[in-house]
Amino acid sequence: MEGTETGWGRPAEPAPRWRALLDRARHGRAAAEEEPSSAPASAPPSEFGQPLPTRRPYNPLDTRAPLEPRPSHGFEPQQPPPPGFDQPRPMPQRPINPLDPRRQGRAQPPAQQSPAPPVEQPHSYFSPSPARSAPVAPPVQPAHPVQPVHPVQPVHPVQPVHPVQPVHPVSPPRDYPHIRASAAAPVRPPVPAPAPAPTSPPGARIEWRQTRPDDEMGRAVAVLRRKLGKPRVLAFANPKGGVHKTTATVLAAATIGSVRGRGVVAWDDNELRGTLGLRAGSARHARTIKHLLADLMQIEALHGDGLLSELDGYLRHASDGSYDVLAGEENPRFAQRLDQGTVRRVTDLLRRTHDVICVDTGNNVESVNWQTVMRQADQLVITTVPREDAAFTADWMLDVLDDSGMGDLVSNAVTLISCPSPGPLPMLADFAKHFGTRTRAVAIVPYDPSLEVGSSIEYQELQPDTKQAWLRAASLMIEPFAE
Repeated sequence: MEGTETGWGRPAEPAPRWRALLDRARHGRAAAEEEPSSAPASAPPSEFGQPLPTRRPYNPLDTRAPLEPRPSHGFEPQQPPPPGFDQPRPMPQRPINPLDPRRQGRAQPPAQQSPAPPVEQPHSYFSPSPARSAPVAPPVQPAHPVQPVHPVQPVHPVQPVHPVQPVHPVSPPRDYPHIRASAAAPVRPPVPAPAPAPTSPPGARIEWRQTRPDDEMGRAVAVLRRKLGKPRVLAFANPKGGVHKTTATVLAAATIGSVRGRGVVAWDDNELRGTLGLRAGSARHARTIKHLLADLMQIEALHGDGLLSELDGYLRHASDGSYDVLAGEENPRFAQRLDQGTVRRVTDLLRRTHDVICVDTGNNVESVNWQTVMRQADQLVITTVPREDAAFTADWMLDVLDDSGMGDLVSNAVTLISCPSPGPLPMLADFAKHFGTRTRAVAIVPYDPSLEVGSSIEYQELQPDTKQAWLRAASLMIEPFAE
């Protein structure tokens, strides 16, 4: 094997040291073959005058006894061996060969700078790695040797004073502080995220959602059951006909009477022929306000139970007994007898026996009885339907009352919008918004098929939604006076 060959099939740098060693090994084997019988138990002497070991020829790949480099002409016989020659020395780090097929495809970590500058070592592929504890196995012979593009220049070895440091030290394993910290930290169970604090107690919120309709109805009932301080007069008015004045008067009296039990009367004060007596109350007699006025002086002189018993003969009663009805006269000529004084006397008489008086006014705002009722009223209820002519007439009536000095009655009024047909009504929202700016409150009652035929009004036959809507509307009318 030549000194310029590495044994891997590619040129390398000259190695004088290794060549001298190989020559010595070769000469020693030749001498052993020539004199096999003369010195069977000893080996030929070395250049230092000492016999060489006889166990085997020196192997340059043996890491147990490294030798120091020598000049190219070999060892000097007269030079004594250096101190510590027989002691094993640490071998230099074997450089990484980028052409080694064992390292192909393997990512090499970046070289780490050594604190002390390393001593430059000869570029040799025979130097074993100090990181291995066992001898390095011979490399695998590649099928096609790769020739280097630039030949490597020879480098003369330098005698190191201190143990040789590796040219390319092995990089320590990478340190990952976050992984090490997480591994060292004790494992704790995950803490669940705190639930957001509710804005209100859960029990109150659930109760409010489940009982909202009942709670609203309960408040309306509580308002209707309160004491009113004194008897109150509710005037249902709109000069336009067909706007559900009579229906609103009857249903308001029926709703309030069903809650309070008694003490509610519906009065038909139409100067012309009214229909309230026909649509409300039982016709157990045919008496009207005309008969009451004929005996008014005698009835006014009565008190207590005697007054109640005497007045009951002139009133009609609902089928369930929740409210009473004072029917109007069917003869149109009777209207001229309802002057201001007469209307006041009838109103005062009804106040002595009832807590709530619902008055169905006529259509003539210039009549004396209409104006007298308006001045006696405690609460004005404007009845209308979602039609332009009905809303225009109601708006005009409010202007008339303002001009007459009854602005407080107008501002405290309640607008009652009745739906005459099922389904959505396009003008309903606009009407509610408009009258909401002129009156205290706006109540909307839905369509009910039992009211469409125009016959007797029975409160018990109304649909549940209609009853609830009228209960809310009636509570709005009574709320300002409830104690």
